[in-house]
Amino acid sequence: MTIQEFQRFIREKYHARDSERGTPATFLWFMEEVGELASALAGGGQGEKEEEFADVLAWLCTLANINDVDLAKAVEKYTRRGVEGFK
Repeated sequence: MTIQEFQRFIREKYHARDSERGTPATFLWFMEEVGELASALAGGGQGEKEEEFADVLAWLCTLANINDVDLAKAVEKYTRRGVEGFK
Protein backbone atom coordinates (compact mmCIF):
# COMPACT_ATOMS: atom_id res chain seq x y z
CA MET A 1 0.00 0.00 0.00
CA THR A 2 1.35 3.43 -0.89
CA ILE A 3 1.24 6.50 1.32
CA GLN A 4 -1.43 7.93 -0.97
CA GLU A 5 -3.56 4.78 -0.73
CA PHE A 6 -3.26 4.68 3.06
CA GLN A 7 -4.15 8.36 3.39
CA ARG A 8 -7.18 7.79 1.16
CA PHE A 9 -8.19 4.76 3.26
CA ILE A 10 -8.03 6.84 6.45
CA ARG A 11 -10.02 9.63 4.77
CA GLU A 12 -12.76 7.29 3.58
CA LYS A 13 -13.09 5.63 6.97
CA TYR A 14 -12.77 8.55 9.38
CA HIS A 15 -13.01 11.92 7.58
CA ALA A 16 -16.51 12.92 8.74
CA ARG A 17 -15.68 12.44 12.42
CA ASP A 18 -12.15 13.82 12.06
CA SER A 19 -13.41 17.01 10.38
CA GLU A 20 -15.87 17.62 13.20
CA ARG A 21 -13.12 17.21 15.80
CA GLY A 22 -10.91 19.76 14.05
CA THR A 23 -7.19 20.31 13.97
CA PRO A 24 -6.45 21.32 17.60
CA ALA A 25 -8.16 18.28 19.15
CA THR A 26 -6.82 15.96 16.47
CA PHE A 27 -3.32 17.23 17.08
CA LEU A 28 -3.69 16.35 20.77
CA TRP A 29 -4.70 12.79 19.81
CA PHE A 30 -1.69 12.63 17.50
CA MET A 31 0.64 13.77 20.29
CA GLU A 32 -0.82 11.15 22.63
CA GLU A 33 0.05 8.50 20.05
CA VAL A 34 3.56 9.93 19.70
CA GLY A 35 3.93 9.59 23.47
CA GLU A 36 2.79 5.97 23.30
CA LEU A 37 5.34 5.37 20.54
CA ALA A 38 8.05 6.91 22.72
CA SER A 39 7.15 4.52 25.53
CA ALA A 40 7.17 1.55 23.17
CA LEU A 41 10.57 2.55 21.80
CA ALA A 42 11.93 2.86 25.33
CA GLY A 43 11.02 -0.65 26.33
CA GLY A 44 8.23 -2.28 24.40
CA GLY A 45 8.33 -5.40 22.36
CA GLN A 46 8.47 -5.44 18.58
CA GLY A 47 4.70 -5.90 18.24
CA GLU A 48 4.00 -2.91 20.48
CA LYS A 49 6.44 -0.76 18.51
CA GLU A 50 4.80 -1.72 15.22
CA GLU A 51 1.33 -0.98 16.60
CA GLU A 52 2.36 2.46 17.82
CA PHE A 53 4.13 3.33 14.57
CA ALA A 54 0.91 2.42 12.75
CA ASP A 55 -1.16 4.59 15.10
CA VAL A 56 1.16 7.58 14.62
CA LEU A 57 1.01 7.18 10.85
CA ALA A 58 -2.80 6.93 10.89
CA TRP A 59 -3.16 10.07 13.01
CA LEU A 60 -0.65 11.91 10.81
CA CYS A 61 -2.81 11.01 7.82
CA THR A 62 -5.85 12.29 9.68
CA LEU A 63 -4.15 15.61 10.38
CA ALA A 64 -3.09 15.86 6.75
CA ASN A 65 -6.58 15.06 5.53
CA ILE A 66 -8.36 17.68 7.61
CA ASN A 67 -5.76 20.25 6.57
CA ASP A 68 -5.89 19.37 2.85
CA VAL A 69 -2.28 18.15 2.70
CA ASP A 70 -1.39 15.37 0.29
CA LEU A 71 1.35 13.47 2.12
CA ALA A 72 2.60 11.78 -1.04
CA LYS A 73 3.15 15.21 -2.56
CA ALA A 74 4.67 16.55 0.64
CA VAL A 75 7.32 13.83 0.79
CA GLU A 76 8.50 14.81 -2.66
CA LYS A 77 10.67 17.20 -0.66
CA TYR A 78 12.79 14.11 0.03
CA THR A 79 12.22 12.01 -3.07
CA ARG A 80 12.16 14.38 -6.02
CA ARG A 81 13.67 17.66 -5.00
CA GLY A 82 16.18 16.10 -2.62
CA VAL A 83 17.25 17.44 0.69
CA GLU A 84 20.72 18.86 1.03
CA GLY A 85 22.74 18.55 4.21
CA PHE A 86 21.58 17.49 7.64
CA LYS A 87 19.35 19.05 10.23
